[in-house]
Amino acid sequence: MRVAFFEVKDWEREYLAQRLPSDDIHFSSGVLNMPGDEMSELQALSVFIYSHVTREVLDKLPELKFIATRSTGFDHVDVEACRTKGIAVSNVPSYGENTVAEHTIALLLMLSRKVHQSVLQMRSGRVDLAELTGFDLQGKTVGVIGAGHIGLHVIRIARGFGMRVLAFDVRRDPFLADLLGFEYATVDRLLAESDIVTLHSPHTARTHHLLGREQFAQMKPGVMIVNTARGALIDTDALVEALESGKVGGAGLDVLEGEELIKEEKQLLQKPLDVERLRTAVRNRVLLARDNVVFTPHNAFNSREVLVRILEVTLANLEAFRAGQPVHQVA
Repeated sequence: MRVAFFEVKDWEREYLAQRLPSDDIHFSSGVLNMPGDEMSELQALSVFIYSHVTREVLDKLPELKFIATRSTGFDHVDVEACRTKGIAVSNVPSYGENTVAEHTIALLLMLSRKVHQSVLQMRSGRVDLAELTGFDLQGKTVGVIGAGHIGLHVIRIARGFGMRVLAFDVRRDPFLADLLGFEYATVDRLLAESDIVTLHSPHTARTHHLLGREQFAQMKPGVMIVNTARGALIDTDALVEALESGKVGGAGLDVLEGEELIKEEKQLLQKPLDVERLRTAVRNRVLLARDNVVFTPHNAFNSREVLVRILEVTLANLEAFRAGQPVHQVA
């Protein structure tokens, strides 16, 4: 089987090559761009989140039958086009619930105790403890939007800090709510009562800009926002406005709308001007320059244990497809 892996590191290349010795494999550390004629006979493709597998890309791969994305989210793959073309798509549905949850709490602690601001002041040689006064998590209410695998781990850790937890999810499990000590609530109630709102939902057409001006207006003054899910769950313009007005007291973000442009800013100047992409890049720079915003580069999943787990599930997805019994299908 002809397989291509994009966005792979050197150690991943070695790991995969050892496990797939009989396949014709192409490896690239870069993202998948418009494939050339040399890729026309490709049968299987594996990408990470920065490769956008559009209908136009698929049209250049007439022999493609399977896509294995090495991520839980799959909004970077045109699944409707894949269904039309009979291309199966599998994801990695479960690889690091505790890992992402731990990172979520790390971002929250950085906000609550102003860790990043403390580091910056120490480096500058000017320390003002009045500016560094934080708040306790104990007794605060955290609203968890998306109480799936990751959200439930966040809830478990938050309860360990003595926090009250409200959760919203399209599916409710009363047994788990009793076991972990949290309460399900509507989105409106969650937004109104929470001191912290953390997002753990997939990005779909229904959840696009889940938090916008209307939602921020419903929240408590000074609410903290944490997002380790997908950048497009938040309307960035609305978030910037809410931060500037003080409605939002701080944001811990592992994801941003158009986050790939941060890596591509130099390329933006070398290509024909795309005003909207340029605007997105500038807007993100404005957001990240704020001292009450903590940003990590889509790094919540990035532990040694998880990276190996992702490759193992991806290999299993490939083998299942080869055997005619695909698993973890999203298309």
